[in-house]
Amino acid sequence: MSEATGAAEDAARTAEVNPHGRAVRRLADAMLRTAAWPAVVTVLVSVVVAAFWVGAQGALGALIGGVIASASSLLTLWLMRMTSDSHPMFVMVAALGGYIGKMLVLFAVVTLLRVFTAVHVPAVAIAILATVLVWTFAEVRAFRRTRIPTIALANDS
Repeated sequence: MSEATGAAEDAARTAEVNPHGRAVRRLADAMLRTAAWPAVVTVLVSVVVAAFWVGAQGALGALIGGVIASASSLLTLWLMRMTSDSHPMFVMVAALGGYIGKMLVLFAVVTLLRVFTAVHVPAVAIAILATVLVWTFAEVRAFRRTRIPTIALANDS
C-alpha cells in the first residue's frame, strides 16, 4: 500500500471517528464560500475610493491593505482546517492565538509601511479595517446559516 493511500484511509477513519473535526471543516468551507466574494468586492471598492481620495498612492495602499487583510482571514480558515481533528479546547487555543497573531501582524504591517512614501498609510489601514469587518460579518453569517450543532456528540453505536 502506498503512503498516499494509507494517509487517505487514515484521514477517512479520523473523519468517521471525530465528528467535531468534520463539523469544523464543513464550517470552514462554508465560511470561505460566503466570505470570499464580499471581501473581493470590498477590496475593489476600497481601491476605487482611495484612488479618488488620494490618487495612485491611495489605490496602492488600499490594494496592499485589502490583500493583507484577505490573506490573514484565509490564514484563519487554514488554521481551522489544520486543527479540526484536535481536541476542541486546543482548537479554541489555536483560534485565540491565531487571532492575536493576526492582529499583531496587521499592526506591524501598517506601522512598517509608514516608511514608504509610495503608499498612503491611512488608505492601507482603512482597507484592512473594511476588509476584516466584511470578512468577519460574512463568517458569522455563514456560521448562522450552516446547520452544525454546537455540541457534536460521538456516535456510540
